[in-house]
Amino acid sequence: MAPRPIIIDTDPGQDDCIAILLALASPELEILGLTAVAGNVGVDLTAANALKICEIAGRPDIKVFRGCDRPLEKPLTIAPEIHGKSGLDGADLPPPRMALQRDHAVDWLIAMLMGRPDRGTTLVALGPLTNLATALCREPRIARKIDELVVMGGASRALGNVTPAAEFNIHVDPHAADIVLAGGIPTALMTLDVTHQVLATRARRDRIRDLGTPAAATVARLLEFYAKRERVGPDGVPLHDPCTIAYLLDPTLFSGERINVAIELAGTHTTGMTVMDWRRRTGRAPNCLVFREVDHERFFALLTERLGRL
Repeated sequence: MAPRPIIIDTDPGQDDCIAILLALASPELEILGLTAVAGNVGVDLTAANALKICEIAGRPDIKVFRGCDRPLEKPLTIAPEIHGKSGLDGADLPPPRMALQRDHAVDWLIAMLMGRPDRGTTLVALGPLTNLATALCREPRIARKIDELVVMGGASRALGNVTPAAEFNIHVDPHAADIVLAGGIPTALMTLDVTHQVLATRARRDRIRDLGTPAAATVARLLEFYAKRERVGPDGVPLHDPCTIAYLLDPTLFSGERINVAIELAGTHTTGMTVMDWRRRTGRAPNCLVFREVDHERFFALLTERLGRL
């Protein structure tokens, strides 16, 4: 079977790094390019981090594009308290040798998608949805080019991780999320409800370090830093973004339900909340496959095996 063509839109981020490495280690996926967006840190840093990740994996052939530097309508919120000033604190990575592509990420997204067959490309969004929303506003026809959009974002039972109601990626640019979810693209939503089940415990971090490869050593250092900032429970750090790639590799790891998801744009205390209509009260048609459960043991077996290939 031919590999699945994907584009990864990202704001690296330790967990973004692990997600991208998982994709690069997986022959089932053909990465057409990485597009960087402002989110965990500013876009200059996220773009540089994307280059560094490709170099960790020994993949200088991957094209990386710098994208939007601010949300559509609100000031940028970043998270150096979680990811460090660089976004990839903990690994002490050198400046990248690779260079960014000259095109802006939004221009490249439009040109790439419009040049491909309808429903011919999967898009994975690991950060705020600013790049994709901007592209959709400029060229709405790209919606029919996307076979599936897999988003790390939102929360239901888990509540928020940046406000009591909102998950970080959606909260950073709720207006972009609103545009994207209304765009008619088949969408799968990987929420905090799932990612908080995927915890890199000390034992799991040790198994990654024991792989003995340079890439695994880098991931282990990143996780040690990340575990001090983004802990769930006494020993676990949630691997949010890698869940999106794991889903593409093995959908049976996850279970969920197709429901309607709306984005709160104007709430005094709830801006960026993903309003999930689990009980079909609104009458709005389902627009997302929202995941609720994951087989975390099989997830970590897959992740560890693939990191060992790099």
